[in-house]
Amino acid sequence: MAKKGKKEIEAYIKLQIPAGAANPSPPVGPALGQHGVNIQEFCKSFNGKTEKLEKGIKVPVIISVFKDKTFSFIIKTTPAAILIRKAAGVEKGSATPNSVKVGSVTTKQLEEIAQIKMEDLNANTLDSAVKIIAGSARSMGITIDN
Repeated sequence: MAKKGKKEIEAYIKLQIPAGAANPSPPVGPALGQHGVNIQEFCKSFNGKTEKLEKGIKVPVIISVFKDKTFSFIIKTTPAAILIRKAAGVEKGSATPNSVKVGSVTTKQLEEIAQIKMEDLNANTLDSAVKIIAGSARSMGITIDN
């Protein structure tokens, strides 16, 4: 039972939606509709909060749906893989990253990505965050240049 003043959460919905481009079509409409959430209201508020971000870049969002059909949402930072692909200028990662390399990034680019992702990473220092991003880049078949 929820405490007085707190809303009881019915569901969490995790989606990746292009910044500033939320609309009632899939995946947004069906995911929210099955929980009885006002889809247009969500689209307006999401697009308003993401209008300053780069158009079309996918943004993870966690939506908390409450028992009274209201909602709140948290916008996370863009996934590291998307930022790494963009920095390397490649369409997608390698199918066999250990033998086929598809691009390269500099350590400076990795630091920039790590600073963007810092709040969502499980790292205490920028140096450890860079190591996490570098590992993601290597697993995508992207080499790291100094």
